Order: sequence, then C-alpha cells, then structure tokens
Amino acid sequence: MKLGKVEFCHFLQILALFLCLSGMNQAELSRSRSKPYFQSGRTRTKRSWVWNQFFVLEEYMGTDPLYVGKLHSDVDKGDGSIKYILSGEGASSIFIIDENTGDIHATKRLDREEQAYYTLRAQALDRLTNKPVEPESEFVIKIQDINDNEPKFLDGPYTAGVPEMSPVGTSVVQVTATDADDPTYGNSARVVYSILQGQPYFSVEPKTGVIKTALPNMDREAKDQYLLVIQAKDMVGQNGGLSGTTSVTVTLTDVNDNPPRFPRRSYQYNVPESLPVASVVARIKAADADVGPNAEMEYKIVDGDGLGVFKISVDKDTQEGIITIQKELDFEAKTSYTLRIEAANMHVDPRFLSLGPFSDMTTVKIIVEDVDEPPVFTSRLYSMVVSEAAKVGTIIGTVAAHDPDASNSPVRYSIDRNTDLERYFNIDANSGVITTAKSLDRETNAVHNITVLAMESQNPAQIGRGYVAITILDINDNAPEFAMEYETTVCENAQPGQVWLDSLCFRMVMYFTFLFLFLYLDNTATVLTRRNGFRRQEQSVFYLPIFIVDSGSPSLSSTNTLTIRVCDCDADGIAQTCNAEAYILPAGLSTGALIAILACVLTLLVLVLLIVTMRRRKKEPLIFDEERDIRENIVRYDDEGGGEEDTEAFDMAALRNLNIIRDTKTRRDVTPEIQFLSRPTFKSIPDNVIFREFIWERLKEADVDPCAPPYDSLQTYAFEGNGSVAESLSSLDSVSSNSDQNYDYLSDWGPRFKRLADMYGTGPDCLYS
Repeated sequence: MKLGKVEFCHFLQILALFLCLSGMNQAELSRSRSKPYFQSGRTRTKRSWVWNQFFVLEEYMGTDPLYVGKLHSDVDKGDGSIKYILSGEGASSIFIIDENTGDIHATKRLDREEQAYYTLRAQALDRLTNKPVEPESEFVIKIQDINDNEPKFLDGPYTAGVPEMSPVGTSVVQVTATDADDPTYGNSARVVYSILQGQPYFSVEPKTGVIKTALPNMDREAKDQYLLVIQAKDMVGQNGGLSGTTSVTVTLTDVNDNPPRFPRRSYQYNVPESLPVASVVARIKAADADVGPNAEMEYKIVDGDGLGVFKISVDKDTQEGIITIQKELDFEAKTSYTLRIEAANMHVDPRFLSLGPFSDMTTVKIIVEDVDEPPVFTSRLYSMVVSEAAKVGTIIGTVAAHDPDASNSPVRYSIDRNTDLERYFNIDANSGVITTAKSLDRETNAVHNITVLAMESQNPAQIGRGYVAITILDINDNAPEFAMEYETTVCENAQPGQVWLDSLCFRMVMYFTFLFLFLYLDNTATVLTRRNGFRRQEQSVFYLPIFIVDSGSPSLSSTNTLTIRVCDCDADGIAQTCNAEAYILPAGLSTGALIAILACVLTLLVLVLLIVTMRRRKKEPLIFDEERDIRENIVRYDDEGGGEEDTEAFDMAALRNLNIIRDTKTRRDVTPEIQFLSRPTFKSIPDNVIFREFIWERLKEADVDPCAPPYDSLQTYAFEGNGSVAESLSSLDSVSSNSDQNYDYLSDWGPRFKRLADMYGTGPDCLYS
C-alpha cells in the first residue's frame, strides 16, 4: 500500500516518538545511577522528567498545529496538580505547550534554511503553590530538512573561450551550482550536471561541472561561437529531484592555421612616366582567414627587373602591400617592368606547418605610359663670369635644353624676368646664348642668379627651367675713400712724433703735412704730430685734407677730410675740454641746465595766461545788457484813473512805501523771481528825499537778501515821481487833443503796425476821420 504525504509525515512522527521514548529511558537510567544534587538547605532529588530531543519536519502545510512531542514528569500523578510551562526561542510565538498534558505543538510553518534548530526550556510547577517541582531543563527542537530548494548557478551566465582546432577533452570552463538544502541529510543537496544544448561539440563532467571539448578540429573560420545550456539536478539526478540551468557562451579563439593566398596569380598596372618619386603605384593584398596577429603579413620583391626602381611595404592597418616608385620613370628608356612579390605570415604556429607553406607568390607587371614632358636642360646649374666693364651685347655663355620625348620638338628660350627685374641680360630664343643688356656694376650686385625658361615650340605649355649663376668680375672703377667719418683729438701739450690716431682705415694712402705725419700699412694709417705747442685760443679745430691713391690700373684717387680737435688734457693725456668757448667761459651752463630754465619760463607764462583768462571771465556779467534781461517788475495798483495827468484818482503813497515784506527763501544759483509785496503807508515827503530813501532802502535789502542774485544786475523800480519833465505819452490824451502829430509813417513799418496806422493815420480811410 502506498503512503501519501500526510501518512508519511505521521509515520515519521511515530518513528521520532519511538526514538524519543528510547532516549528518555536511557536518560532515566543514567540519572538513576547518578549521585543526588544537593542545594543549600535541602537535598536535590532525582529529576523525574520523561523527555528527549525533538524533531519536526519543515514546510508543514496542514491547517492544524503540528504535533512536536510531549513532556512528562514522574511527579505528575495525572490529577491536574502539575502544570507545564515553556520558554526560550519561539516559545508562545511558534511553539505552544498544553500546561495540563505537556504536549508541544508548532503553530507556524518552519523553514530549515532560515533556522535549523530551536533551544527551549521546560519546567513543571505546582498548580496551587506555583512553585517548581522539578528544576528547569533545556531541550532542542531540530528542523528536519526536505528537498524544497533547487540548485542555483550563482555565477551564471558564463562566457569562456577555447582555441580552435583544440583536441578532444580540452577544458573550457567549470560551472558550479549550490543547493540550500541540508547536505548532511539525505540527497537533497547532492547535485549532478548534464548538458542540455551544445552537443556534440562539448560535454560536461557530471560531478565537477567541468565543460570540455567533445569534437576535434573545430574551425573558427567555420563557426566561432557556441551557446551551451547546462543543467544541475539534486537528489543525485533521480526522478523527483529539483533542477536549475545556466547558459555558457563559448568562443573559439583564432590560431594561425590558414596561410596567406593571393586571389590572382598576376596583376598589371599602368602608370605615367611623370609620376613623382615616392608615389604609390599599386596596392595588392593576400587573403588570410585568420585575424589579429595571426593575419599579419610581410611583402617583399623577390625577383624581376624593377628591383631598384620600385619597393613594396605593408600597411599595418589593412595588411596590404603598397608598391611605390624609388626612381624616376622614363618611357623612352624602358616601357614596362615585371616584379615577383611574395607574401608571408609573420607569426607561424609550428603545430600547423603540415597545412602547407604559410606564404604565397604573385607577379605584378607595371606598364609605363608616355606623357608629353617639358624640355630638359643639359645641366641643372650653369656658372658663368663676365667683367663689369663688359659692353652691352657681350656674350656671357650658352645654355642648352632638349625635348626628351620621341618627337624631339624644337625648344625656344627666354629669361624669367622675375629673376632679372632690371633686365641686365638677354637670351637668344633659338640658340640659348646669354648676352649683357645693360652696364654691370660689381659693387651693386656681385652675382646674378637668373632662371632660363625652355618651352616646346609645338606645345608652349611644356616649360623646363634652368638656373644660371653669373658672377661679375671686378675692375678698378672706384676711388679709395675713408671707411667712415674720422674725428680725433690732440692735446695742447702734445710732443712731436706722438701717436694720436691709430688704424685709420682706407684703401690706399700716402700723404703728410707740416703738422701731422701719416704712416700706412695694409690700407691702414697712423697719425703722428710733427710739432708741439697747440693752443685752442688760436685754432681749436684742424680740418686736414687726406689724399688717397689706390694701386689699381689705372690708379684712382680721392681727397677725404680728417677732423682734429685741440683739447685740454690731464697728466695722462686724457682730453678734458675741447671747445674754445668752454675755455673762455668755464663757468657756463650745461645744455641740461638751459633746458630746465627754459621749461620753468614756459610754465610761468602758462600760469600767467591762465590767471588773466580767469579774471576776464569773472568781470563779464551773466546778464550782458538790458535787452537780454528778461526779468520784469510789475507793480499792481488795482486802481484805474484818468491817465498819467490825473493825480487825484489814486494815492501816490503806494509808490512811496519803502518797507517791503518778503518771504525768506533758500538761495539758489539761478536768477530769482523778484516780487514786490505791499508795504505800510508812509507820509509823503519831498520827491528827492523819497527817491534817495527808496534807492538806499532797496540797496540794503539787496545786500542782506539771501535770495538776491550773486552778480550785478539792473534793478527796475517803476517809480516815476512827481512833475516829470516829459509830457504825457498817453494814447488816450492824444486822441482827444488837437495834436498835429503825423503818424502816417506807421504804414511804412509793415503789417505789425497796420492797426496803429489805422487808428492815428490821417488818410481818407482813417478810423477816426
């Protein structure tokens, strides 16, 4: 009869209980043979516990609490006087005990991988006195493992590499799986490995997990990567065991097992003969299926008629052979070249020498094409000489050039005028003869470097260049002269024969005077005095004409002047002062002192001009004239009378009020607006006193008024006084009087005075006529 899971668990519990009872019997037997334990004041009696180590299965899935075991004391007579208590790890939360029977149950699902055992303490108490009847004892509940964890590859997925062409059994990589179940109990943690994907190329060791090659001669060039799936299964791989998988990517690494091979046995390239040296003619490449260092190659020319004309090198990036020119090509000399080129691997693996030679050969034929070349001179540089005395048209030399092509076209010559700007030379266009076109001067230009152009008659675009260096030969056409302007000194107390100027340089000299003697050697001369007794008062400077003659043919001469100053010298012959003025006025001012005095005088003049300008500006009034003074002083009387002659219509005392009351204002830098306010009425006094007091009072007010303008100004008071000498100018009186005044001239003043002309005119259209 097959047992279900529940029945199997019950069977295990019964078996565990049987073992516990057997253990308790042994424990009781051992305790009965032991000596009693004495505690202070009383004798410890033999413990009468019936118990042992308990076991419980993990991952219990039932609904009822899982029975663990039973505690029982010999003191317990079954009458309910003893109660059991439980303490320690998981007490009350995971494990509970029936205080009457001592039965222990687990209330939660347990996991051995989380905690493998629990340590608890049990005690039997007297129910009435609540005192222990037995000492507290400790016991352990162990969690029994079941196969509830599958193997896991903690380091997966894996990547590995193995050289191609490896023999069978070559180790690739080792994989490892771990199982969290108890390795000491059953086969739950015993793992075996197997390969699910990757056969027949690879295999795996069942116990170690080492992956090895299973086929020989695996070629990277055919397939360079494989994906393996490895399985790990517990329970020693038996049915019902748990499993886990991982992937392993295996890459075949390259080895040099493929020799280089040229795709073609021969190559042909056409190049123009005008191709410059070091130019690339062609690129060839031998195919190699390997990669990296295994595909590195070297090329070399092993045979052919172009060994000295061409060379081959390797491009490190593309592994191509680059053929370049070493010498100039000439179609007229040789029209083709043949080269035998070899390509070989640089790193050969001895294990694969049997696969054949790791090199290959090919033939390269190079065809030289003809091009129209410019004329070529017979010499790259021509050297010619001509005397500077040569006349215009003198033949200097000849240059020659020819057309190197088979057509041998005629050549015409010309001078590149950029190299002969002054046009000193000419060249015959047909013969290449160079002649002088101007007079030459070696002292101006000793060597002329000119470029001669040779062009084909049939194709003027083809131009060759030749270089000519023309050296000008010297003739005696320059008179000797001083190399520089010489000036020396002589002391007043100089003795005859004393040297005063050494190494006077010129081209050729022979001359002496009664005062000085000149000695010459190698175009240099020494000046000696011939007498003594020089005085600055008599003559302070000597200007000596020097006659110089060279030794040329014909000889040339010139006269130069040597300046000698007479100086006052100290005992050592060192000049102190050399000017006659300095001797007469030894206390004179130096140039620096004169400049300083002049600067001071100019500074004083500038200061004086500045002061005068500032004073003139202060005297100028801010208000220049009466016409520009736009201020007005208005006196308002609020009284209308019968005109100026009517003195009875208003009180004149209003004009005689001198006490003006003003509001105090802050002074400003602008012209203030003057306003006149009412004053107390004063008693009328004679006119001259009134005017004097009026003006005096206004003057004092202007002096103390902070609002008065800070400059002189014209004050208008509108005070006329009594009995003016002038008659009334009132227009009202003029209309009513019998005045014979003629106002017809107002019509001539323009449209602005037309209204007045109509009022006072005497014409027929007059308003009042």
